[in-house]
Amino acid sequence: MHPVNSLVGPMLTDLYQLTMAYAYWKGRHHRDDSVFDLFFRRNPFGGEFTIFAGLEEVLRFMSTFRFSENDIRYLKEGYVASQDKLQASFREGLDSGYIRKTGSGYQRHVTDIEGQESWEPVEEPSGDYRVQPVLPGCESEFYEWLLSVDCSEVTLHSLQEGTMTFPRIPLLRVEGPLAVVQLLETTLLNLVNYSSLVATKAARLRLAAGSAKTLMEFGLRRAQGPDGALSASRYAYIGGFDSTSNVLAGNLHGIPVGGTHAHSFVSSFSGLDELQNRNLVDPEGKTHDFAADVCKVREELDFKDTNDGELAAFISYAQSFPDSFLALVDTYNTLKSGIPNFICVAVALMRLGYKPAGFRIDSGDLAYLSRTARDMLRCTGEQLDLPLQSLRIVASNDINEATLHALNQQGHSIDVFGIGTHLVTCHEQPALGGVYKLVMCKGRPRIKISDDVNKVTIPGRKEAYRIFGKERYPLLDLLVEAGAEAPREGKRILCRHPYDGTKRVHITPRRVVPLHHCVWSSGKRIFAPLSLASIRDYVKLQLSQMREDHLRMINPTPYKVSVTDELFQFLHRLWVEEAPIPELR
Repeated sequence: MHPVNSLVGPMLTDLYQLTMAYAYWKGRHHRDDSVFDLFFRRNPFGGEFTIFAGLEEVLRFMSTFRFSENDIRYLKEGYVASQDKLQASFREGLDSGYIRKTGSGYQRHVTDIEGQESWEPVEEPSGDYRVQPVLPGCESEFYEWLLSVDCSEVTLHSLQEGTMTFPRIPLLRVEGPLAVVQLLETTLLNLVNYSSLVATKAARLRLAAGSAKTLMEFGLRRAQGPDGALSASRYAYIGGFDSTSNVLAGNLHGIPVGGTHAHSFVSSFSGLDELQNRNLVDPEGKTHDFAADVCKVREELDFKDTNDGELAAFISYAQSFPDSFLALVDTYNTLKSGIPNFICVAVALMRLGYKPAGFRIDSGDLAYLSRTARDMLRCTGEQLDLPLQSLRIVASNDINEATLHALNQQGHSIDVFGIGTHLVTCHEQPALGGVYKLVMCKGRPRIKISDDVNKVTIPGRKEAYRIFGKERYPLLDLLVEAGAEAPREGKRILCRHPYDGTKRVHITPRRVVPLHHCVWSSGKRIFAPLSLASIRDYVKLQLSQMREDHLRMINPTPYKVSVTDELFQFLHRLWVEEAPIPELR
């Protein structure tokens, strides 16, 4: 169970994790029992909920967390500062650019085309080349300790992947030896932050589009690199999208793949005489002059002024995919050429016994164009007694949440939305802002204090429970000290705002759902991997259970995250004890 991305490992970290680990080790504190919480302080996109994602990749990372001999050699012996000059001075290849100094001279790290790694001798670098250790001055025994490090002594409690969650709720509670758990910080944040951000954006787009519409993720070409694209496809599907255009994501994750052609395919044809093949075999095996059939429909419907090259392109594409023909209709003029040409080809396909899929509009006034196009399909279908009106209209063109809400207000006839840039880049807010804070060390609760109250951490081990009321929707999430009595159905409890002593409510739960579960212990995961489809269904279920005012785009009602009275008193007592008392002079 390796991470999907082979770059995910202990070296995918910030340098200060390693410097802290050495300081812990040097001071003999590296084995101190510790507890860290991974959480966020504010929901993204101006909303009031977040979808937690990335847990499966976290568990894969923990299951393979080991430093290699090459990792240690790099940390110990160093790197070359002038990478560009190094690569220019040696023959072109797939080498990483790393060079090391050994007892016998200098060596360069090389990866061949099959992925095999090796070191080959090179002459001593000159000029600006500087070989220097990443961790200067560290004792050799520290590197030996690093080679022994794994996650066998780490315990991980987590929300279920796909859980709708809120600020201050720990997404992960990580327990174990201090230096080891510290080394996990950067990678865990990397695996959770972007995943949760994309899943949340996808869920918001699903809410804006409505449950009846199909959503396709089109973001590969606009994503931040290959891994950003693959992650976006995976977590967009979890958040509620139906398919992706990313073929590799479909292969790796089992996500349905969909798409059609581009404008270049249409503009590559200039006339009907360029059709090298005019025929199409119908479902019963009979060959037809399909191009002639299409032209006959064109005359029948009196579509005289459409672009011939576009019509030729549609004929060619329909010959290739007669049972899933989906045309891009806005290369020249959507209503005067694209739609009429599509109708001619679609009618010819239907008369042969095929069922075309529909067409895509990628520019212009999507509400007006889709309504007008639907009317054209309906009128032509009635005229020819064919079910043209049922064909799907797909829309793309830089769609975001605001676009979807505007289309709903204006009225549209779009069945499928293809969304790319604003989904995969999370354009409105490109980072979640998750943090990883020490909340207990050597059995003592720890707290971070700040002038910004929202940055004050809630100390100690905590568990979260979702409290449902009589209307069967969640009222709030309650943080309880781990090991304390859990809230029970029918038993009245006092729920308090973590920082504001005046905000408190009594609740008698009708249903209580524990949110945290142990997912990793004694060096192994506790449960089998969940399918993306099951996580997606879980997200859908939670969205259906939440009050609509918490989910709306503009001014959503804040969802309450409370603490028990005992945890409130404990937090504020420790706050007072740890805060220095200033002296005025």
